[in-house]
Formats: sequence, C-alpha cells, structure tokens
Amino acid sequence: MSIVGPQVGIGRAAAVVQPADLPPRRSSCSPAYHLLIGGKDEQYEGCSSFFDVRGMVPWPLMTTVAATALDGTDVTTVYERGIARLVAHEMDHLGGLFHIARMRPGVEPIPVEECWQTGRAWACEQ
Repeated sequence: MSIVGPQVGIGRAAAVVQPADLPPRRSSCSPAYHLLIGGKDEQYEGCSSFFDVRGMVPWPLMTTVAATALDGTDVTTVYERGIARLVAHEMDHLGGLFHIARMRPGVEPIPVEECWQTGRAWACEQ
C-alpha cells in the first residue's frame, strides 16, 4: 500500500509506502528520486486513481530516493525489485504523472477483471 499527499488533498510532497513484509516506517517528505540504469521489469500495475483498469508498466529494478525523514534528517535509500516499483510509482504522482503515462506506445490499459484472470501471480522478474 502507498499514497502521496496530493491523492488525499494534502498539498505537500509527502509519500507513505507500506509494503506488507517491511516495518511500517516508510514515509518521506520532499522526496527526489533517481531511477538507476539496470534491468527492467514490466508488470501490470494499478493505482487508486484508476480503480477499474491495470496497465502494463516497465520500471527499472532499482530506485534511489533522497528525502527528508519525518524527524528532519536527510535520508537516501535504495529500493530494489517490487518495492522499487511501488516507490517510483508514488514519486511519479508527486511529479504529476500517472502510471499509464509510463506504458509503452500502443499498449492500452485493460479492465481489472482481465488482469486478474491472467493465471499468473504478480512477481518482479529480471
């Protein structure tokens, strides 16, 4: 789960990311990020801004985020694989982009029902 300030009417560059398998302290303010060059993974992903569709979106397998922690300290964190995808998705929102803008030309979003019926569980691949 993740969300950014503008999605809930807060006019601040703030993001909260809560992966199921990590501790609940993944929040940052005024984040800036850099997508590192490396392998890419393309998966269907959704967004709370588009509940009924999923898009096939390619993302690098690693993302570095430089941000200010809630206590005011500067923090740089490297995220890999699935969490990198989640973090980059939220950072794009802070820049006014939606995941569908990252889809390859000619690839269209599909209804969520079709995505769930692909017969394959989500997994971050190399």
